[in-house]
Amino acid sequence: MTRTAAVIVAAGRGVRAGGAVPKQWQMLCGKPVLAHTLDAFQRHVGVGQIVLVLHPDDLGQADEFLNDDTQVVEGGANRAASVKNGLAAVSGADHVLIHDVARPLVTDALISDVIAALGTCPGAAPALAVTDALWTGAQDRVTGTQDRTDLFRAQTPQGFDLASIIAAHAAHPGGAADDVEVARAFGLDVAIVPGDEDNLKITVPADFARAERILRGRDGH
Repeated sequence: MTRTAAVIVAAGRGVRAGGAVPKQWQMLCGKPVLAHTLDAFQRHVGVGQIVLVLHPDDLGQADEFLNDDTQVVEGGANRAASVKNGLAAVSGADHVLIHDVARPLVTDALISDVIAALGTCPGAAPALAVTDALWTGAQDRVTGTQDRTDLFRAQTPQGFDLASIIAAHAAHPGGAADDVEVARAFGLDVAIVPGDEDNLKITVPADFARAERILRGRDGH
């Protein structure tokens, strides 16, 4: 049976989200954002191990949200270093899902779809086709338009063959936008899985209100 682990990257400071603490520790429907994200993977029957990557200043802060399948490792100087630390802690898995803690609304179905796609491809990630018109701009003025054909908005979790993504990160010089870029630079194929509009990444203060509306809608309140 193929075994899948998850690395949840939660070592960033998230300054654009505002607030007195990093966004993963801000409250969303009565729980920290991080708790919602962890719960999504802890509940999934296909995920056997979870590695939570935290900033050194936050070690111990997530203890009440851990279970027997979840461990904490210290993050690095940047996202790539944090992912590498998380991957190094994975054991006994064939595949790994790498997920941003700031996407607390990820669904069981989306996680399942990414895992399923890894059965036929060494990489898989959810994305949404770009449907809006795209402009270029400078100094608050439109300077041109951009063709949106074959453009997608990337999401997480991004899944990979474990050995392959470890090797890809070891070979990459740094500066990648995400783990798909790292994988493709190493020559790995990555399948596109249909994304979910509700799988938003909390980035700015207004995103908390939107995320709360989605969560309350799911709960029926």
